[in-house]
Amino acid sequence: MSDSSGVNFADTELLVAQAVFLLDRLKLDPECELSIALVDEVEMERLHVEWMDLPGPTDVLSFPMDELHPGSTDGPRPLGVLGDIILCPTVAAQQGAAAGHSTLAEMELLLTHGVLHLLGYDHAEPDGHAVMFALQDDLLTAWRAGGSA
Repeated sequence: MSDSSGVNFADTELLVAQAVFLLDRLKLDPECELSIALVDEVEMERLHVEWMDLPGPTDVLSFPMDELHPGSTDGPRPLGVLGDIILCPTVAAQQGAAAGHSTLAEMELLLTHGVLHLLGYDHAEPDGHAVMFALQDDLLTAWRAGGSA
């Protein structure tokens, strides 16, 4: 995990632990490669414009690599390069405050959201939105309950 955000976000170890949890819960091989970077608003805006052609900084960007999909309990766990997740802690802090929860809670949500995008989930259409957000909620609930369930 790299941190060039310029923000004192001390919970990077928790995000790494959460990423390991997510890979396990989504039945991916624990040796999958996942990159997580924390960047400041200037860098996030640059990436947002370059890759999405949208102005301003955003909260999370996901860049899938090997187009992996969740595994199953019946088969082998997919192995490969999952991709890159770019998080902006300052945007997360603003969003968390607006939603009435901590920056860490927002970062956990954004990490989960980013991993699901790397696995091909999308929320552009109503059906995909319902599936993705239900899974996101289930994963966050399990993570916050201590990673069991």
